[in-house]
Amino acid sequence: MTAVPLPLIDAPAIAPDFSATANIILHEGDVFSFVRRLPSEIAALIITSPPYNIGKEYENRTSIQRYLAAQEKTIDELVRVLSPQGSICWEVGNYVENGEVFPLDIFYYDLFKKRGLKLRNRIIWHFGHGLHASLRFSGRYETLLWFTKSDNYTFNLDSVRVPAKYPGKRHFKGPNRGKPSGNPLGKNPSDIWEIVAQDWERELWDIPNVKANHPEKTIHPCQFPVELVERCVLAFTNEGDRVLDPYCGVGSALIAGLKHGRRVIGCDRDPEYIAIGRDRIQDFYAGTLRMRPLGRPVHTPTGRESVSQIPEEWR
Repeated sequence: MTAVPLPLIDAPAIAPDFSATANIILHEGDVFSFVRRLPSEIAALIITSPPYNIGKEYENRTSIQRYLAAQEKTIDELVRVLSPQGSICWEVGNYVENGEVFPLDIFYYDLFKKRGLKLRNRIIWHFGHGLHASLRFSGRYETLLWFTKSDNYTFNLDSVRVPAKYPGKRHFKGPNRGKPSGNPLGKNPSDIWEIVAQDWERELWDIPNVKANHPEKTIHPCQFPVELVERCVLAFTNEGDRVLDPYCGVGSALIAGLKHGRRVIGCDRDPEYIAIGRDRIQDFYAGTLRMRPLGRPVHTPTGRESVSQIPEEWR
């Protein structure tokens, strides 16, 4: 799919507060105060990674109970802002206290379920690098909870299919015997988004986390990779829809939305992150923003396997 940004006035105009006509809104300030002023049912996708309460420089450490209670107020407003066909993607890791792990996705599930949302997938984002633990196994995954507001939700699977490992497989019985058994656009990416080692000499990455050598790295300590959001944007929204990230940091979710013709709304209380996010958006439109390309294959057939060949019917 070719990414075509929406046509913008003043190339681009970035509004500091909500406007019904703005394609890009980037607000500096308190998240709850901002979200409660947004109109109802305007966002097709709300995707974010909230502060984890683990003592990062952009958050205040507090008890798990107080942390979740504070999040509930914001979640109430986000559910109101979400469109009836919309999705919420809530990406979280673990809260650790005195060496004990509290998996935040388990706590958050009840908060969203209590508000009538339905869990469609618990997506495991596996990556290869992170802090090394000494008294437990090192953590190498985070969880993305995909909730919908109703049973009538947007899901564009064909937009996010990945290359099939064996596209030449065929039905061996039944009315379709002898016909290709897969989909010419590829396979479902499944609910585990990870790195895959191809051979002993190299690794082909699916969605690596943003560390020092990542082309998108900024000063943010827990930065979204743009391509993680891209898959959600393509699957859960249509062109022209609004994508909201209430804890937008340096704007990666906004860039992912703009890259595919969506309108975007972001908020963060840190003025330095907002400034970086604004610069990154402008760099994106100038064609100078460094990004890792979406859709790098996780498997490349050697060409020697018969089932690795693309069927003639699909050519």
